[in-house]
Amino acid sequence: MPAPTAPTARRRRLGLELRRLREAAGLKLDQVAAELDLTTSTLSRIETGKAPCRTTYLTAMLGMYGITDPPQIQLLKDMAREGQRKGWWADYDDVLPTGFGIYVGLESVAASLRAYEAQVVHGLLQTQDYARAVFRACDRKASAEHIDRNAELRMKRQEVLTRPDHPLELWAILDEAVLRRPVGGPAIMRAQLGKLLQATEQPNVTVQILPLAQGAHTGLNGSFYLLDFPGDDPPTTYIDSPAGNIFLDKAHQVRRWAEAFDQLRAEAISPDGSRDLIAKLSTET
Repeated sequence: MPAPTAPTARRRRLGLELRRLREAAGLKLDQVAAELDLTTSTLSRIETGKAPCRTTYLTAMLGMYGITDPPQIQLLKDMAREGQRKGWWADYDDVLPTGFGIYVGLESVAASLRAYEAQVVHGLLQTQDYARAVFRACDRKASAEHIDRNAELRMKRQEVLTRPDHPLELWAILDEAVLRRPVGGPAIMRAQLGKLLQATEQPNVTVQILPLAQGAHTGLNGSFYLLDFPGDDPPTTYIDSPAGNIFLDKAHQVRRWAEAFDQLRAEAISPDGSRDLIAKLSTET
């Protein structure tokens, strides 16, 4: 698979390389941050790809790390420049929650996504009317225009499932309560269940339902996503909460959530059985 070229991916790759070079030079994060007159948290955001890196900072860092090879320096500078560009989702900055643009950027270049949803249908599988109903319920004070813009963004994100080259591999586990909660009313919910059924026919989409009869399970802490990337880019875990967006990149953190997803996958109804349940509920709604 070709290397991803979206700005978020470039920032992420640059950050990984800068962290590797810093550690190879035997320098700690706070040492480099102090030398650059940056806060440790700002430098950490650069190294994790959550913030762009200015060329002046990059030049100073490479000097501290003893990097003198011109082609290597030029490559890193090119990555920094590309990382400062805006992705298509920047057109929705007026409605994007703080930090969510980072997730959208990662999702746009991910090779696969494993997601557990406890409350609503996953965003990549929602109908536009269902998305509007969700946004309306979550923010009663939002204007109709704000809700429409958010729903439009959600539909735009879904293009990763049908992109011509290497569409995103999605494995979504939905709590059964998601199917039984009539978001937006019967008509909207019927259409939503119909879209779910259509999604299960896509070769790159797998849907499983976690039955209510399962009782207590490893997903009781709430929804979470696991993103895997092409090439050598390490995976990351994303958790969306009312308190903000959480990205977990350390290997032991990702492993913990991957194990939780595997447990949920084992506890959920099989993909074929899940499809039958969705079809059954669509006729009852």
